[in-house]
Amino acid sequence: MTSKSLKCEISESSIVVATVEQISSDLGGEAVILNLKSGVYHGLNEVGAKIWNFIQQPKTVKEIKQKLLEEYEVESEVCVGDILALLKELKAVELIKVKNETVA
Repeated sequence: MTSKSLKCEISESSIVVATVEQISSDLGGEAVILNLKSGVYHGLNEVGAKIWNFIQQPKTVKEIKQKLLEEYEVESEVCVGDILALLKELKAVELIKVKNETVA
């Protein structure tokens, strides 16, 4: 086993999906999410809420990026960086599950 484990790595090929242990609500384009396991609320701005709604079904990070690039004028690298930062935060508070596909 190597010390460089991919357990927490999220890349463009990663598949992400919202966990079932949560309840979320739309608040005027933003979102509030209650983690049912921890009892903690989390808020998302408009873009975060769009991502949250999109990942109610499994999506790759690449699919999320494509959707945002269609809707917003943002550079691809900036978009990916922001998506990965949000997904890492959501993973840290156990609101999403991440699956990494091995590329053949």
